[in-house]
Amino acid sequence: MTATEHTKELYSAMGISPEVYDYGNVIAGQLRERFQQIDDIAEYNQLKVLHAMQKNQVSEACLLGTTGYGYNDLGRDTLEAVYADIFHTEDALVRPQITCGTHALALALMSNLRPGDELFSPVGKPYDTLEEVIGIRPSRGSLAEYGVTYRQTDLLEDGSFDYEGIRKSVNEKTRLVTIQRSKGYQTRPTLSVERIGELIRFIKEIKPDVICMVDNCYGEFVEEREPGDVGADLVVGSLIKNPGGGLAPIGGYIAGKKECVENAAFRLTSPGLGKEVGASLGILKDFYQGLFLAPVVTAGALKGAVFAANLYEKLGYAVVPNGSESRHDIIQAVTFGQPEGVIAFCRGIQAAAPVDSHVTPEPWDMPGYDAKVIMAAGAFVSGSSIELSADGPIKPPYAVYFQGGLTWQHARFGILKSLQSLVDAGLVERNALNA
Repeated sequence: MTATEHTKELYSAMGISPEVYDYGNVIAGQLRERFQQIDDIAEYNQLKVLHAMQKNQVSEACLLGTTGYGYNDLGRDTLEAVYADIFHTEDALVRPQITCGTHALALALMSNLRPGDELFSPVGKPYDTLEEVIGIRPSRGSLAEYGVTYRQTDLLEDGSFDYEGIRKSVNEKTRLVTIQRSKGYQTRPTLSVERIGELIRFIKEIKPDVICMVDNCYGEFVEEREPGDVGADLVVGSLIKNPGGGLAPIGGYIAGKKECVENAAFRLTSPGLGKEVGASLGILKDFYQGLFLAPVVTAGALKGAVFAANLYEKLGYAVVPNGSESRHDIIQAVTFGQPEGVIAFCRGIQAAAPVDSHVTPEPWDMPGYDAKVIMAAGAFVSGSSIELSADGPIKPPYAVYFQGGLTWQHARFGILKSLQSLVDAGLVERNALNA
């Protein structure tokens, strides 16, 4: 038997029917040129990361870490210089004490806004977990409780910016503009770095001193440029997404203008202490090695997203982005129009995991969300969405959001497993796979 025949035989042993395997093989075969483009970007970003590490003289001593107060932590300070170089910003805060992406965003907002200021989103509703941070949904300690107001301008129906509405919304109280790059639990387009730059330039023309912050979650290393290259004052993300490369077990980053980053550091630790404290506790090797691998890991996840888009689009499902659109994050939305589709998809992804593949995910009342959410994530790092994962709220339009895969091969198996789950549940007809 050939290697391909052995592979197909193993797919079968792992629950993938010949019809699903062959259908996926046809789709993958049509994407070779697209995958080469992804690999070209990964090569550029790999060199960019390597160059930043070499420039900042990362040494073996940087991998060791500190305890206690963390004074004079060479590895921590060097890593932050590496991040600032990669994102082309003045400074960066990269810490295990930042617990998640929502925490990183809350930290950036709360440290750079004061009572009487207004926070403005020109791209519509923020991600669900930020609603309580802002105070859209009341919560203890929200920005609203500290006298910070919020305003938003929705995108137009075609996904473009409402420039007229933005111009009317920016006012003397507008202190910080938050731009969410990825779609969250929406079916709007993800914003490219180019579009983010256009939006920042427009806003700065209206009010030059306003702080423009970009929620960069899921977008790092998908393109050659990052938001810091197009004028963002703050770029914020999570280390258990793209930049952690699947190895970082916790953490977040805030990169940007020195004053804005220092404000975040004083909020994270204490006034008067800032970046000077915060022990790295032996975690730095994973941060450095994960960052080094991140461009290639992101490329594998991106291939999985493109594969999923084409596979499900050809079966007649609405997908965002569609199969041929340019990509600006690793998330793929598939709309099923019924809760059973979301649940079956997630159960297929869970069954493809290296960890907890025997577990059956169920919708539950997850903190920070206004509807039941189902999550599939059999990951080495709990909640790591650069690893193969999928989730979605159980509410109309019943869309699922797929992302991750530390390798393209695993992402491919996960998508085939999701399709097999839908077939087995009677939600996709077997004869549709022959179309």
